[in-house]
Amino acid sequence: MSGGALAEELGVSLRTLYRDIASLKAQGASIEGEPGFGYVLRPGYMLPPLMFSADEIESLALGSNWVAQQADERLAMAARDALAKIANVLPPDLRSELESSALLVGPGARGKAGSVDLGVIRQAIRAEHKLDLAYRGSDDAVTERVVWPFALGFFESARIVAAWCELRKGFRHFRTDRIIRATASGARYPRRRHALLKEWRAIEGIPLPP
Repeated sequence: MSGGALAEELGVSLRTLYRDIASLKAQGASIEGEPGFGYVLRPGYMLPPLMFSADEIESLALGSNWVAQQADERLAMAARDALAKIANVLPPDLRSELESSALLVGPGARGKAGSVDLGVIRQAIRAEHKLDLAYRGSDDAVTERVVWPFALGFFESARIVAAWCELRKGFRHFRTDRIIRATASGARYPRRRHALLKEWRAIEGIPLPP
């Protein structure tokens, strides 16, 4: 990509762009090219960690601590590991802010998960794959469902899967403690997850995030 196109896309001067590319190269970025010819960034390079404000540090600590207390074990461990990785790359003053955050997550009962592996559900959501469910309703009747899961909610009293249900031809909510069996089919559902989430929010009257 030419320097002029990059500068226009980023809203900076060509001189600023050249200076920034030189800085990135000095930090180890595998950028090929030169002024007047254009640039190529080879895949696999990760930018150095961003700096965080005090408010951002507190929000990361609060969110990670909530997940560590309320989510399933695999996600809770991931939250703790992520926070540790962030702490490792922060300068000493910000690391101290993170480790001594004054925002606490209050005690509360963890939502019922049941025997189903929430990791299977989360993977199906990420991959936009159908799930085969055996589900026990509030009347104790067990039905076989094929659903398109697109969200997993963590609440104090329960964990809820939001999905399009092929049996009911509409959006349905499934409590994970009533799911007897959840099997990933490996089949991709025909709509995009973001489209389903947007439509569900509109039907449920849930505002879209800013």
